[in-house]
Amino acid sequence: MDYIKAFITGGLLCVIGQILIDKTKLTPARILVIFVTAGAVLELFGLYTLLMDFAGEGAGIPLSGFGAVLAKGVKTAVDQSGSFGIITGGITAAASGISAALVFGFIISLAFSSRPRK
Repeated sequence: MDYIKAFITGGLLCVIGQILIDKTKLTPARILVIFVTAGAVLELFGLYTLLMDFAGEGAGIPLSGFGAVLAKGVKTAVDQSGSFGIITGGITAAASGISAALVFGFIISLAFSSRPRK
């Protein structure tokens, strides 16, 4: 049942993104910012944690999950080290995901070569 909840929740988040792409004139970059900001705001009120408890990684993998991780990291760092945590908390919390994206992107770039479009 956990897989079904994760699939449906992640799918609904993706459907929202696709509707924004199809029905508005928003650029993909602006939609990215909307999702990251929405995740951070929902985490601010503790709602994204509830969604993560329900859907697991179905809510954690999309961009809104990245915003929630940043917000949670800032909240934890501020509790531990005061206002300096505003600067360091988000990056520290998201460091493993960012590192993995860089490493896997580099590996893929070695495996495939790009060609100019004709």
